[in-house]
Amino acid sequence: MNRYSKETLVSVVTQLAAGMGVPVADAALFAEVLVDADVSGVSTHGVSRLNIYLKRIDLGLIDPRAKLNIDRQAGSVLVLDAGNGLGQIQARKALDLLMPMARQNGVATATIRNSQHFGALSWYANFAASQGMVLLAMTNCEPAMSPEGGYEAFFGTNPIAASFPTGKGFPVKIDLATSGVARGNIIAAQKKGQPIPPGWALDAQGNPTTDASQALLGTVLTMAGHKGYALAMMVELFSGVLSGSAIGPDVGSMYKNLDRKQDVGHFFCLFDVKAFLDYDEYLKRIDETIDRIKSSKKRPGVEEILVPGERSARKAAINNAEGVPVSPETIAEIEQWCSRLHVAFNCHEVVGQP
Repeated sequence: MNRYSKETLVSVVTQLAAGMGVPVADAALFAEVLVDADVSGVSTHGVSRLNIYLKRIDLGLIDPRAKLNIDRQAGSVLVLDAGNGLGQIQARKALDLLMPMARQNGVATATIRNSQHFGALSWYANFAASQGMVLLAMTNCEPAMSPEGGYEAFFGTNPIAASFPTGKGFPVKIDLATSGVARGNIIAAQKKGQPIPPGWALDAQGNPTTDASQALLGTVLTMAGHKGYALAMMVELFSGVLSGSAIGPDVGSMYKNLDRKQDVGHFFCLFDVKAFLDYDEYLKRIDETIDRIKSSKKRPGVEEILVPGERSARKAAINNAEGVPVSPETIAEIEQWCSRLHVAFNCHEVVGQP
């Protein structure tokens, strides 16, 4: 894959989103969330998804100018309606509402309904960590995973995330799907015509498969069997049932259901660290915890023990310095939209090449 500067990618994504009717400030935020996923090495949730977002806007399935509405408020709890807008924009605006409430009350919570797939959960958790807060975030998503013992898709891969600020230059970032693997990895394998490892998925008849196309017609397997199933259900209850959004198989597929909205639900619970502990004391304690973990006895052949978020922080440092890798398939999609919307983008402006 060729590498492109972050600024180049953010600029072209911003212009394309704006060209489809997204207000410029919102388009820039949307671009930042997408490109940051690529910078951090999570390309399955980055600009590779731009094509489908723009396509759904074009089909009238996403409102590019949607307002975020407060349907209900009880103390520091908000019930929000995303208005079928871009999930990245509405989720960040939800955080903007929650942060002053959390600073005043120590904690603030929101459910968000009528939303979309909104990229990597870790972006929102990391943003909160940069403000000295901890965000516990969950979202349901299009059906891709069966309950334990079944083979009919009911749950999405239903991720959970939280990031903790540190004094180490990166947050401790926990961001995991409740499936054994994020469905985006299977989509990426299908695009490249590559097989997937055993244990990732079942086909439409409930049989194990290594064929990515058959896996996308079937179901992703839960992580850790019944434990992943239980966590997936917890996410569904917080994000789907509690929010008033679509539940399980009623959530629209962003790729397959090009005739109806997704109605994805999110759950955010934001904690102000300073409400629990003096912030300097907190940083001292979490940094000492990290140091103790990293100094643990290592298994044979292991050179270093990493903490969650450390690997992606290192990846981001490399990609910011050397350029962000983007697949030729994604670049081709971007070029097609640029041609349609008359946006200038020189796909040959590759970092590190003349």
